[in-house]
Amino acid sequence: MDDDIRPDVDALRTALAAHGITLPSLGVDVVTLAGSSIRPPLVALGDCNVATARHLTEVLRKAAGG
Repeated sequence: MDDDIRPDVDALRTALAAHGITLPSLGVDVVTLAGSSIRPPLVALGDCNVATARHLTEVLRKAAGG
């Protein structure tokens, strides 16, 4: 299994940026990356302010057709 999820994180960052959304803490979760388990590493979405959360909600709702 390929555990390098950095391209996926970069793609998510780019897709969010296309909608004017920046998640400052977006990255690879280093704990799950360093851990030796059968699970793939996790993407850390991190913290964001309320305005960013609202904007993200709005974009997701529009994308879902609502």
